Amino acid sequence: MVDPLALARAHGLFNVLGGVWPLLSLRTFEWVCGPKTDEWLLKTCGGLLATAGWSMLRASPGAEGLRHARRLGVGTAVTLLVIDLVYVPLGRIRPTYLIDAATEIAWLTAWWRTGRLPARTVRA
Repeated sequence: MVDPLALARAHGLFNVLGGVWPLLSLRTFEWVCGPKTDEWLLKTCGGLLATAGWSMLRASPGAEGLRHARRLGVGTAVTLLVIDLVYVPLGRIRPTYLIDAATEIAWLTAWWRTGRLPARTVRA
């Protein structure tokens, strides 16, 4: 079984780094991933990905915090995976994105391997 808190931290850091990359160096991002026509959209997506990652990094170790981190982790991984698998075959994005697709599958597998998280705590 995978430790959900360690996974939240690792996946969160991965998303923060991936999100800020085009914000810090658009030139290197486009060199690896291909030219982008809508720079504003790329920066918006990067900011949102970094924000989701930051939230995962800051997840509390309790049951609710871990469930929150898992929802963000699974949601971002599924979203990015679908984009990769739809737009690479259409030729809209470079095959380099298939490396990201494999990484997103690995994140999803890791989240699945965390097993059931503790039941929700009900407050009176």
